[in-house]
Amino acid sequence: MTPGRTQQYLVIAWAWSCAVILVSAVSAVIGFLLVRGAGALNLELIFGHTAALDAVLLRRPVFGGLFPAIVGTLLLVLLSVAIALPVGLATGIYLAEYAQGRIRSLLGLIFDVLAGIPSIVIGLFGFSLAIFLHQRLSGRIYPCLLISSLSLAFLVLPYLIRSTQAALESLPFKHRITAPALGATRLQNIRHVLLPRAMQNIAGGIVLAIGRCAEDTAVIMLTGAVATAGVPKGVLGHFEALPFFIYYISSQYADPAELSQGYGAAIILLIICLMLFGLNKVAQKVVAARLYTNVAKKRWQKNGP
Repeated sequence: MTPGRTQQYLVIAWAWSCAVILVSAVSAVIGFLLVRGAGALNLELIFGHTAALDAVLLRRPVFGGLFPAIVGTLLLVLLSVAIALPVGLATGIYLAEYAQGRIRSLLGLIFDVLAGIPSIVIGLFGFSLAIFLHQRLSGRIYPCLLISSLSLAFLVLPYLIRSTQAALESLPFKHRITAPALGATRLQNIRHVLLPRAMQNIAGGIVLAIGRCAEDTAVIMLTGAVATAGVPKGVLGHFEALPFFIYYISSQYADPAELSQGYGAAIILLIICLMLFGLNKVAQKVVAARLYTNVAKKRWQKNGP
């Protein structure tokens, strides 16, 4: 066996070993959660002593259940991603397609530094923002769902920017020159050609942003999450969230039954993340299909069948 072939087999064996270790670690964590928390998963854990239909329709408040925390987590994630996504996509497109020279390098450095800021610092920033707005703008503004969403959007913004930039820059050169050669403007080329082809890689940054918004505790602990707030009545109110509930239970549980509820909440949080990831995949395919359809329709209207 030649030395080159031996090195190739060693690299393949190392790659497989790393993959097995990673899968084993993830399986061990999920298996541990299932063993410790599967017994606590029932309707009472989610809705307490309130009827499920009454809770879902908001007819009666839920006490002693995770339903308010589930709703708060979903609202928090969706609002944070909705705030960060347009800014992240637009900035990533600017860095990949328009920025040049020193401006590009300076902005890249700023976003890299922003990505390295600890989440507790972002939480302190959000808390300070709430105090500033309370003193200068309106006495009705306190740490709330909106402040938490803005803080989390600020936290995940670098991931969206960098994933969009990398996805666009990785496209083959032929995709960049075909549409302009046929008379398309730069903006038309980005909208109808580059973005649909880069959507799959951009989705990776969106998934990472969703996961980070769903699991972060330090930010929401300082910007509006509380133990008992019920279903949020508005973006300026307090809210409950599953990460905060898990932290609260794991640090102050009174008996093993309460601790098992924390494990059950962790399982529910994983399920919610999987659902949001699946929703992101569906939205990605719908957006890409719509963009391709619009391109084909315009081409048909211009050139005929």
